[in-house]
Amino acid sequence: MSVSNPPQTPLARLDSFNAQALEGGGADRIKKQHEGGKLTARERIDLLLDPGTFLELDRFVTHRATDFGMADQKFLGDGVVTGHGLVDGRKVFVFAQDFTVFGGSLSGAYAQKICKVMDLALKVGAPVIGLNDSGGARIQEGVESLAGYAEIFLRNTLASGCIPQISAIMGPCAGGAVYSPAITDFILMVEGTSYMFITGPEVIKAVTHEEVTKEDLGGASAHASKSGVCHLTSPDDKTCIAQVREMLSYMPSNNQEDPPFKATQDPPLREVPELDTMIPAESNRPYDVKDVVRAVVDDGHLFEIAEAYAANIVVGFARIGGKAIGVVANQPQVLAGVLDIDASMKAARFVRFCDCFNIPLVTFVDVPGFLPGTAQEYGGIIKHGAKLLFAFAEATVPKVTVVLRKAYGGAYDVMASKHIRADMNFAFPTAEIAVMGAEGAVNIIRKSEIAKAADPNKTRSEFVADYKEKFASPYKAAELGFIDEVIYPRTLRARLHRSLELLKDKRDTNPPKKHTNIPL
Repeated sequence: MSVSNPPQTPLARLDSFNAQALEGGGADRIKKQHEGGKLTARERIDLLLDPGTFLELDRFVTHRATDFGMADQKFLGDGVVTGHGLVDGRKVFVFAQDFTVFGGSLSGAYAQKICKVMDLALKVGAPVIGLNDSGGARIQEGVESLAGYAEIFLRNTLASGCIPQISAIMGPCAGGAVYSPAITDFILMVEGTSYMFITGPEVIKAVTHEEVTKEDLGGASAHASKSGVCHLTSPDDKTCIAQVREMLSYMPSNNQEDPPFKATQDPPLREVPELDTMIPAESNRPYDVKDVVRAVVDDGHLFEIAEAYAANIVVGFARIGGKAIGVVANQPQVLAGVLDIDASMKAARFVRFCDCFNIPLVTFVDVPGFLPGTAQEYGGIIKHGAKLLFAFAEATVPKVTVVLRKAYGGAYDVMASKHIRADMNFAFPTAEIAVMGAEGAVNIIRKSEIAKAADPNKTRSEFVADYKEKFASPYKAAELGFIDEVIYPRTLRARLHRSLELLKDKRDTNPPKKHTNIPL
């Protein structure tokens, strides 16, 4: 399809061009998009932004290619809709790839449109949301298309930590195209209609003789549960966009602002009596830490991130007293809440995001240590575990930590301990803060005495009880000032609220440097 010759009067000509641009790839391709369970680029933007606030840029841009008959195939807008508008009254920039035009493939002109809104977003300090639905590089343009991707990657990188960047994958995203979403802060995918991969099933089969479907290779479920690339999944476009809107509600527009306040009817000093009995007395008995989190946050609402990946740690957004917080919590229900490679990376990335955007961190600790084994050691648990340690230590936002039960060994240090600049550290009476569990410790330090005892089992039990009393309770740490207070569990919400109020004007800095060198 070529851009048709419009009528000659100025207003009629503008009307004609606008009508052509709004058609995208035409009625047939729009119908096919709908039949595939997908909305069009413009329909997605209408759902994302507050009604009537979208202002489009570069509506009449077309590609510049002339080879392979492309001079006769031009569409106004060239396959991507760009502009700005409001979400809950706050300005955002958006680009939505239009699969009805050349399969959403990226040309040089298309890339320039995206770069323009990204540059503007950085100048004015507003988030960028990318709605991805593209077949990849426009092959007819060759290296110009590749250059366009690199220009986008550069802007993603420069904007990182300055403005929030969210990518919604709502169709194909393959090859080099995946690296723009990968640099952004969060990736959302739609089940059944979206996929991401570097090389597709055909190439994999040709090179490795491995047979795999697009869905198994790069579908929403695969990336949400196996690779950790995807942070949230949804059953359809509409739900995905609703998730984007809610996610934005916890974020400031840029790194110079605080997150938006949301009024609540939930009293910030409310006591939570059920917390007094929620943590099992038996240290090896599991429970769902999300019950603890929901009991203390506003209206019991936790907006969890990456729920299906590394479920032994929970991260997400919530509010206390109307103010946004980032939650990090060990999950005793999965692998006893142990830290492993995947959990460390998941939490470290989240902690660094919160620190970038002035979101206070509340950490719930119940961790028996790091996961042992050759797979973990060979996989680099040392450097990956160090990422979480590094992230917490580097963070200058308010940091409040509560030890619910176990806090053993190096994992105690890593989970936002007082020693790595946590501001307020509380513990429940059920807390066990020690180098290791009492049983293991006694078997090492009392080994010879147990062996010589007339009744080894009785002697071991006595030693274990003594060790727990002296070293595996919260009181030794409190005696040393490593725990600010051992609190009644029912008072946790009030203590968190008061701590966050105390710390709202906190100022902390790191030594001047070009940038840190986190152990990647």
